[in-house]
Amino acid sequence: MSGNTLANDIFSRVRRIEIKTRGLSQQIFAGQYHSAFKGRGMAFSEVREYQYGDDVRNIDWNVTARFNHPFIKVFEEERELTVMLLIDVSGSNLFGSGNQMKKMLAAEIAAVLAFSAINNNDKVGVIFFSDQVEKFIPPKKGTSHILRIIREVISFEPKHHGTDLGEGLRFLTSAIKKRSTAFLISDFIAENFEHALRIAARKHDLIALRITDKRENELPPVGLVRFEDAETGETHWVDTSSEEARRWYATWISKKTEQLNNTFTRNGVDNVVLYTDDDYVKPLMQLFRRRA
Repeated sequence: MSGNTLANDIFSRVRRIEIKTRGLSQQIFAGQYHSAFKGRGMAFSEVREYQYGDDVRNIDWNVTARFNHPFIKVFEEERELTVMLLIDVSGSNLFGSGNQMKKMLAAEIAAVLAFSAINNNDKVGVIFFSDQVEKFIPPKKGTSHILRIIREVISFEPKHHGTDLGEGLRFLTSAIKKRSTAFLISDFIAENFEHALRIAARKHDLIALRITDKRENELPPVGLVRFEDAETGETHWVDTSSEEARRWYATWISKKTEQLNNTFTRNGVDNVVLYTDDDYVKPLMQLFRRRA
């Protein structure tokens, strides 16, 4: 594919995603997004005298000591949020058994969230990561910024194919000083990231969006199949006609899913599963409503 043809293809895909997701964010998600995420951040406003029933945790001890009378800090809802999109660009996202790959679904989800954010006057930033942080786009406002993000999600070519969720999470924790609403968009085919997840979830309002394909949950009985690990390049032959092999795989994937869900629960991370061949509007709306 020539350079001009590739550029035109990327432009047309960005345009299609823009039209679809901008409409969704304005018609469906705008109100749900606001109620789900606005008010999560509180900014200091003033101090006033303590009144019966006030939360003692808000007492301003410096002012109280100065006047020998209890005063409390008054907070108000922050009118502007910082939204961070942590997007897994590892090799396993180049898979899809239906009409689209996990990578393209991640692009649409990122676009919906980004447009919903700017409709609420929020800033949006992105961290692309594989087994290392590949690219960081600092939070900004504006439609041109959002279109840049979508274009990057579609066309970005990572230097590495492995996955290290901890790297992306640690970068979020160190680079974004102010509390943000952070969406971790990944297929979560990874190990040993709970510690980084716990630290990030304490500092930020962290939500996990698991992108997956139904073919990853079961082996169809289609005979001898050569499987290749998109991240390591390793290949294995599997006799999918073997009931024992299919049963072993189903048990393994069920156990991994349970472990992942337990990790989210232990660390207070809201999460939702989004499939490449299913409509993502309903599960996202359900997530927003749960949080609201």
